Amino acid sequence: MKIEMMKVLGLAVVVGAIAVVGCDMKCANEPVKAPGAAERAGAALDRAAEKTVAATSNAVDIAVEKTKAAAAATKAVTGQAVEKTGQALEKAGAAVEKSGANLQK
Repeated sequence: MKIEMMKVLGLAVVVGAIAVVGCDMKCANEPVKAPGAAERAGAALDRAAEKTVAATSNAVDIAVEKTKAAAAATKAVTGQAVEKTGQALEKAGAAVEKSGANLQK
């Protein structure tokens, strides 16, 4: 009987210790504690990360739009350059033909 009483008492102590250590509930009489330095730092990091994501997304959107505009402008300028090159080649070809005709005379 004495051994069983010791077991029950030991079990009660273990359960009580687990309850005290594992309990994260605030007592009604305890004032709510302000967040500690690590909690404040973590919250600040969270806010900074959110702002960074928003700024990065905005910057990416702007970069995409500017890249599209630059590509369109490059396409137009390249088309004009190809057209001018074609005209110059036609003139050069006509000059070569004329020179060839003059040589045959």
